[in-house]
Amino acid sequence: MVKITYHGHSAFEIKFDSHTILIDPFFCGNKHSKINAAEVKAEFIILSHGHEDHVGDSVQIAKKNSATVIAVNELANHMASQGCKAHNMGIGGAKEFPFGRVKFTIAHHSSSFGGAYMGEPAGIILNLGGKTIYHAGDTSLFLDMKLIGEMNSIDAALLPIGDNFTMGVDDAVKAVEFLNCKMAIPMHYSTFPVVNADPEEFRRKVESIGRKCTVIPFGGSIEV
Repeated sequence: MVKITYHGHSAFEIKFDSHTILIDPFFCGNKHSKINAAEVKAEFIILSHGHEDHVGDSVQIAKKNSATVIAVNELANHMASQGCKAHNMGIGGAKEFPFGRVKFTIAHHSSSFGGAYMGEPAGIILNLGGKTIYHAGDTSLFLDMKLIGEMNSIDAALLPIGDNFTMGVDDAVKAVEFLNCKMAIPMHYSTFPVVNADPEEFRRKVESIGRKCTVIPFGGSIEV
């Protein structure tokens, strides 16, 4: 089984066998996080893009745990310049790691850190233990989600619903249709006033089209 823990915003902790993977580990400054970066242990960190609320505490966590940061080329170079171990990848590229396979997809957003360009934003497809998890990153709705759904049997799709910077509820519901995922999980909502959204509204609308949605409580976990 794959255990998914939601730490608020777009931060997830993925456990499979003896492996722990963090995605967008934003803890300090994240009002929904129940833990702080000093408590976190991980072997790998995967970043969807370079914004501060997604890179989060990656440098501290990576250095403390000797973890490898997996990111698109420019962002990986930035992380390496901060003293982290980094693995550079590109959009559309895939790579096998000890825990499973990582592939980066397109995402429609932007990516910078401290005003510097950090490469293209990305979505993330994880294949581990026979399960497929899609973390959409910060993105709008886009038609190629249909292609992602056709080429992958997605067990859990982690989708932003907060609007303003990303998809809102209705666009995320359409994304569920495009992806044909077995389960949708909302993320990137209510961390800041500008991204306030109701995950229960998303759940109701997803279920109204005959799909499954799980709202993970902040700090809560599910197994897929």
